[in-house]
Amino acid sequence: PFAQPDPVTISEKAAVKYRPQLHVKDGCASFPAVNAAGDITGGLKPTKETDGCAEAPLGSQMYGRSKWYQDRWAMMFAWYFPKGFITSQPRIRHYWMSMVLWLDNPALETPKVLGASLSQQLLKPRRWMGFNMAGDKDPYQKFTSVSPIGFVGTQEIRQNRITRTRWNFTYEGGSNISTRVSTIMVDSFGWLPLTFSYRDGQYHDLIMWEQLTDEARAALNSADFGESKVPFNDENFETSLGLAWPF
Repeated sequence: PFAQPDPVTISEKAAVKYRPQLHVKDGCASFPAVNAAGDITGGLKPTKETDGCAEAPLGSQMYGRSKWYQDRWAMMFAWYFPKGFITSQPRIRHYWMSMVLWLDNPALETPKVLGASLSQQLLKPRRWMGFNMAGDKDPYQKFTSVSPIGFVGTQEIRQNRITRTRWNFTYEGGSNISTRVSTIMVDSFGWLPLTFSYRDGQYHDLIMWEQLTDEARAALNSADFGESKVPFNDENFETSLGLAWPF
């Protein structure tokens, strides 16, 4: 993986400051997708659950790209996985997941988080006997605010019971900048999505699109990852932001 460079530009500094943690609950660990020479990973055969991908031998990687989009500052963070999962079983080689944080202005000392979008069904749902068992979902789950539980370090404290199955909660501690997301299977028939996490994960070295080598960018623009597309390359980035737009 690329080591995380020291941020220089306003956009790089904002991305490092707001980079999320990833907690892997289901599926593979995040792997690097490309190296400095432009060599693309071959992924892994979609068999035997998480065999060969429970850990990334060389370390994990997080990719980023930012721009103004409809008067909001959009920061996309993306992870590559060597297998894609449905119903807790691997189904395809290569899988990309991504999130977009929407800020008011990256040049401010502490930009305000205006919303977030987490990938949930970027691929076509699988069918059984002609039926779409997962139902129709937006490619991204969209939020115009982030719950306290979605921030690193936050603890949820159960207070009083409202009904037999509902409680009041309060939240203690935690960041108001760094979010945390998890890969957790929430639908028995859908692709593995990103959700906000109730527990802390790990920070992975972040490499922004402009910080990649020319060879790595060219490879991500041209490589064939099968059904799962690179959400932040030149062909797909603008479309991805449109799909993720929550406002």
